[in-house]
Amino acid sequence: MAQTLVSQDSITPWFKNARHRTKQSKLLFHYVFSTIPYVEKLLAYWEWEASLCPNAELRKQALSSLQNKKFHCQGGAFFSTPRTGHEKILVELIVAYQTLCDYLDNLCDRANCTDERAFFQLHTSLLDALSPETVKHDYYRDYPYQDDGGYMDKLVDECQKCLAQLPSYSSVSDNAIHLAQLYISLQAYKHIDLERREGVLIEWANSCLKPYHEMLWQEFAAASGSTLGIFALFAMASKNETGPAVGRDLVKIYFPWICGLHILLDYLIDQEEDRQGGDLNFTFYYKDQFEMKERLQLFIKNSLTEADNMPDTTFTRTVVEGLLAMYLSDRKVKEQAMDQIAMDLVKTAGGGTAATLHLCQIVRKYYRQF
Repeated sequence: MAQTLVSQDSITPWFKNARHRTKQSKLLFHYVFSTIPYVEKLLAYWEWEASLCPNAELRKQALSSLQNKKFHCQGGAFFSTPRTGHEKILVELIVAYQTLCDYLDNLCDRANCTDERAFFQLHTSLLDALSPETVKHDYYRDYPYQDDGGYMDKLVDECQKCLAQLPSYSSVSDNAIHLAQLYISLQAYKHIDLERREGVLIEWANSCLKPYHEMLWQEFAAASGSTLGIFALFAMASKNETGPAVGRDLVKIYFPWICGLHILLDYLIDQEEDRQGGDLNFTFYYKDQFEMKERLQLFIKNSLTEADNMPDTTFTRTVVEGLLAMYLSDRKVKEQAMDQIAMDLVKTAGGGTAATLHLCQIVRKYYRQF
């Protein structure tokens, strides 16, 4: 865990030079100086729990997922920032749920298993995590490695405990489970035998595409791999008297455009790594880089349009701008000579995206894996 915290003096000029000192500035200050340090503490705790896994392979994958994917938790925790009354619970919930997702991803991707049935069984943990009163399943039943010392159960328990404290979760739980089911299907299908993988993924995605006529199959699949919609529902559940219609409307705001932008940007910066490793990458299905950039620009425009439909426009626009800033400030962009594409995408987003990108570059100097 990084020991040096961001100096406020190093970031203050970013805000002094900004055109408008808005709510976004307050959100980002709080996120950098309060939220991220707490995420670091929680990740250190879960790393300790992971180190206790008796099985060597499970211990290896649990520790690897925490060490190499911590930025997923750091980014997701932004959804706790406007919820001062339940912020601590939300951070704990998001970190536990995202840590569970990242661990499962490693179990499916890195442990030499391609059993679809095992993948679906492992991922029942995500549905249990979203159901506070559910009895836990035997997650490793069909998996070749078994004894994690209760690590996955502890992550599920933490999610259930936190959700039980959110006043309106029962109103949005069905929406969260729907998004989780899409996520689970994607994760199971994209890790099966290479000979079957593409055909199964295309068939599954196309079967879901009817309501999303502007999207290509790989874009729907990418959107299904994002946890942002679920985190937005968590944040909504922290409010009192949230009705079912609010949850449905919130899902429409985030899925598919904001969620799709999230994962397509992730695949964008991983192109060379996936090419060398022979891994699936949804941006490879575009005919060329020009089409890829055009489609990403469409996702940006539609994401910002959806953000403007939110009562709290500033927060949701900051999510969109933050996605661009986080991914396009990654060193992989420069290493793959994607600077021009990055500039074009930032220009498409407009507003404060360039300034947010600069802030993210500063923060990266202080937090590893961010």
